[in-house]
Amino acid sequence: MSKHERWNALLELLAASGKVEVEEAAAALDVSAATIRRDLDELAGQRLLARTRGGAVAHGVSYELPLRYKSARRAPEKKRIAEAAAGLVAPGEVVGLNGGTTTTEVARALALRFASGRDEAPGSAGPALTVVTNALNIAGELAVRPQIKIVATGGVARPQTYELVGPLAAGVLDEVVLDVVVLGVDGIGAELGAMAHHEDEASISRLFVERASRVVVVTDSSKLGRRAFARICGLERIDVLVTDTDIAPEAVSRLAEAGVKVLTA
Repeated sequence: MSKHERWNALLELLAASGKVEVEEAAAALDVSAATIRRDLDELAGQRLLARTRGGAVAHGVSYELPLRYKSARRAPEKKRIAEAAAGLVAPGEVVGLNGGTTTTEVARALALRFASGRDEAPGSAGPALTVVTNALNIAGELAVRPQIKIVATGGVARPQTYELVGPLAAGVLDEVVLDVVVLGVDGIGAELGAMAHHEDEASISRLFVERASRVVVVTDSSKLGRRAFARICGLERIDVLVTDTDIAPEAVSRLAEAGVKVLTA
């Protein structure tokens, strides 16, 4: 197991339980306790966790994996979800994308779909697609695509997710109108709707929702029924949920009762 794989596994354990014990992690990963101690020291140096006498604990109450470590989780499902979500976007539309691993895959799927320039708005000399995003990594990937007009919000960058948040980001979103927003979430439930780990990200995602005519939520099925700290919007504001085929039938029924169309990929 490589160092990157060990780090990813350690952070997964930390995200699941909020703490990691050296001896237990060593046994789970089949490496020495000394190796785990070195890994935890290096991760603490990157401010990804806080070291304790016998292991490590998560920073803060609501812990989330940094984006670079989340990208490998359920990657095949996320790619299928992204392709299905990209198919819901019409040529010439203005699309909002918040940050996250699944919306990053959506951005890539949109870039591939509109790469040839064939999918252009009928009778239009403008861009094949306009994307408004508060995610630095998404803006960077799409900025080199000449067929796509990319609009990045201002704001303060969150190193965990590469999302721009705060009043500067809100100021840009207050001035735009979106045809559709494709929204990544940290949790979604029948009572609370869509949720995010952090209130500043939830606030910007809520603005995306308010500015959009259609709201598409993209998430793998592990987020269904999961709670997160900050609420984005209720189910009544969500038009479509795109997820993987592991979603439970009863969850589909509850979402349908709330008026949410469920697409599986």
